[in-house]
Amino acid sequence: MLHGREAEQATIDELLTGARAGRSGALVLRGEAGIGKSALLDYAAAQGIPTVRSAGIESEAELPFAALHLLVRPGMELVRQLPPRQRDAMEAAFGLGDSTPADRMLIGLALLTLLAEEAAEGPLLCLIDDAHWLDRATAETLLFAARRLDAEGVVMLFATRSGPEDFPAPGLSELALSGLRADAAAALLDAGPTRLTPATRYRLLAESGGNPLALLEFPSVAGATDDLNPLPLTQRLQLAFHGRIARLPAATRTILLVAAASGAGDLAPVLRAAAVLGAALPDLQPAADAGLINTDGQTLTWRHPLSRAAAYQGSALTDRLAAHRALADALGGGSDTADLRAWHLACAATGPDERAATALEHTADRARRRNGFHGAVAAYDRAAALSVDTEARLRRLVLAAETATEAGLTDQAAHLADRAAALNVDTEARLRKRAFATEAGLTDQAAHLADHAAALNVDTEARRRRRATEAELADHATHSGDRAPNVDTDARTRRRALATETALTGRAATQSADGEYDLRLALVRAQAEFAAGKPGSAHRRLMAAAIGSAASDPRGAARILIRAVHTAWYLGPAELDGVADLAATLRLDEDDPTTPIVRYLTGSVSGHRTVDLRDAAGAARANGADSPADLVQLCGSGLVVGQDDQVGELADELIGESREQGRIALLAPLLFFRSEAALFGGRPGESRAAAEEGVRIAEDIGQPQWISQLTAFLAYLAALRGDEQSCRAYAERAAAEEFGGAQSVGAPWAHAALALLALGRGRLEQARAELEHMTVEPARHHVSGLRCLADQIEVATRLGATDQATEALARLTAWSARAGQEWIAALAARGRALLADGPDAEQHFQAALAGNRPFDEARTRLLYGEWLRRDKRKVDARGQLEQALELFDRLDATPWSDRTRTELAALGVGAGAKASAGPLSVLTPQESQIVRLAAQGLSNREIAARLVLSHRTVGHHLYKAYPKLGVLSRGELSELDLAQ
Repeated sequence: MLHGREAEQATIDELLTGARAGRSGALVLRGEAGIGKSALLDYAAAQGIPTVRSAGIESEAELPFAALHLLVRPGMELVRQLPPRQRDAMEAAFGLGDSTPADRMLIGLALLTLLAEEAAEGPLLCLIDDAHWLDRATAETLLFAARRLDAEGVVMLFATRSGPEDFPAPGLSELALSGLRADAAAALLDAGPTRLTPATRYRLLAESGGNPLALLEFPSVAGATDDLNPLPLTQRLQLAFHGRIARLPAATRTILLVAAASGAGDLAPVLRAAAVLGAALPDLQPAADAGLINTDGQTLTWRHPLSRAAAYQGSALTDRLAAHRALADALGGGSDTADLRAWHLACAATGPDERAATALEHTADRARRRNGFHGAVAAYDRAAALSVDTEARLRRLVLAAETATEAGLTDQAAHLADRAAALNVDTEARLRKRAFATEAGLTDQAAHLADHAAALNVDTEARRRRRATEAELADHATHSGDRAPNVDTDARTRRRALATETALTGRAATQSADGEYDLRLALVRAQAEFAAGKPGSAHRRLMAAAIGSAASDPRGAARILIRAVHTAWYLGPAELDGVADLAATLRLDEDDPTTPIVRYLTGSVSGHRTVDLRDAAGAARANGADSPADLVQLCGSGLVVGQDDQVGELADELIGESREQGRIALLAPLLFFRSEAALFGGRPGESRAAAEEGVRIAEDIGQPQWISQLTAFLAYLAALRGDEQSCRAYAERAAAEEFGGAQSVGAPWAHAALALLALGRGRLEQARAELEHMTVEPARHHVSGLRCLADQIEVATRLGATDQATEALARLTAWSARAGQEWIAALAARGRALLADGPDAEQHFQAALAGNRPFDEARTRLLYGEWLRRDKRKVDARGQLEQALELFDRLDATPWSDRTRTELAALGVGAGAKASAGPLSVLTPQESQIVRLAAQGLSNREIAARLVLSHRTVGHHLYKAYPKLGVLSRGELSELDLAQ
């Protein structure tokens, strides 16, 4: 019986009732140790719903997917029935078979599918205790699945410690547990076996704070002291457990220590290790009798994690070391226990130990191959600390830094890189001194003295190099800084400064005794700096690294320059031109996969017309490029030169490949590019569906850059619809402080969205204020900045700011000449029409209608119709305005439809009701996406794999969509006109 938890039980009951009706849900129970989280999980498990359980284990927190395996193990037969790629992904996560490790989120999709299959015959309850000790790979997988639960009949309950940093679970509902009410606390205390005096009873009720475990444990030690204990409640509880353990026989304390050091529930290795230390299975009985553990002879569970902590931390250090050594030996040399054994060896080490370091490095290698990056970082770092040889320590630190970068732990990666760089300086100095000693024929003792001299010289050398680098960077930062340059900055001067600085730094890298490590660490630091909002310093590091490797490894330099394009994108044209200039000097083989990629990227982003995007992608694939990963950035660059149709086609191909290969981390950027291309092509519904899916994925896997970008573009789509509330909410989120505030990557599109919203509503001064942000770097040269040039011309001409309009038209004309796209030329013609008078204006308007892009065409017809009405040509004006209205209605561009109806009313023409936007207009974006795929003949499982949902959720949305569309089955979907 639970005391005082009626409200919490009701919440759980509601979730379970929904599961019985086919609805899914997830809930995080958060509270301090002993507050009753596990008791509530036990309550849920007792409600008659099939249950699977797992728990975080402190000693396995660095073993990737350890807790996931515990959860999935009962259903391994169903794992073998998963779709092939999902099955392979999950088996690879568990180290089974020879499958290539998949994206971690594909493992999350596999888990989601597995849970849906287990719930096929009825509801399923999934309980996760001690979530704060989950290994990171398992936590990410479980959260991915939990956030995507919908209509499977699955409930997931997590129990974790109080702080959100213990188990961050954004997107999930949470229930914070506090102490019991006074009456419930008293009832629980009085139900215990110990009879208390009134004074003691009062004191325990006051000290416990309503914590149920404290109310159960404190009576046994109530007479130990009459003073109030100043320690925090968790420590007092642990001391209470320690006092009970201290009264047990020595052999019992020994085997409890071994079990606590093991952490896992399997007794077999515990008994083997304990035997070496003089304890055996019967010695567990006193601990069981005292209520500290439960055991059936094969497994062992602790009554509470604090009792395990008391058994371990209350033991002497020498005893703990001996326990870990015994466990390492007991686990043997099998591959299935190698990782646990390596960590026990590390825990038993008291100083450098190459045996333990090597074992941990192998563990890290395995974890990295399985995408368990967080565990790999910890293992590499610890292996470095245990290394005997300095070079080995350096290598392991570099691996740790690189793996931390892959995991997105950029702050930790930078710290590891700093440690490795300091060690690298030490290593270089020692190598030079030893080389001198060898050449001079010195004795071993002299060589040792040379080592010592090198060590004394390290600090001086490091200081000199650091000061030189800082001076160079500071000098350049004085002129450019990390923020974008002003548009009036002399680009040629900045390029010379950048070239001088990067050449000097790059030369230093190539002259290093071990340039490979310098280069690798430079890449780590660059990514860390970029993530920290310092694109300027990140770019300088990348350029220096590219210069340093250009002669010896031009292909490697080209790959670095591909990254440098990205950092330069957030700085300005001078940096982009610098990348292009350096790329032009590289001697790349024509059959190298990076050659067509780097040429297209550097050509397009520096504003020069380049080859067709499809040709560049095809050449890269033919040369063996990693598709889709190597081709993603081509999509963004293609939009810069206006190859929107090609971008849409390539993005669709790469999205399909990413889904097929399980490379879910690539989906958010690709969906962003698809969303842009779809809108520019006149398909706002498709654009919105892609953007919303991209946001969900970016949130699931922690990609703040793409959350900001996609949210900002959703603001632009809302502005097109005239949905002011959504537009402002999206724009505010895109530029939130967590994404960099005014400097966030989504800020330009957010300003563009607010400008379009204001322009559509006729609020010209507001529109001009927002568009001002698009006239300075870096937004000025971004896709959003280029696409806003036509808006700048319209706003400026309507406000009488001819100079501003003329400047924007000059930029638009230059962009058109570089890109060679008809639709950009049409926009430039519209701009000239707005600035012209008489016959010239009409000639330009007619030229502008050649663009054939729906929204642009509609706006041109609206402006042309307004001009014709002012010229008293009412019949011609009506024709243009009615065609504009038809397009605006089809695009659901409400503000622009309203403006066009106003113009028609001024002609004395009544406009009919808004034309139907098609059958998909009655569906939610997700329903629309699912219906489109179903109409193409895809099965529910195929749709689920493509959209990263469970197949039961797909079926649920189709079931809701059919009556809205007036159909009875998926066979009728193909008969509908689903074109936008």
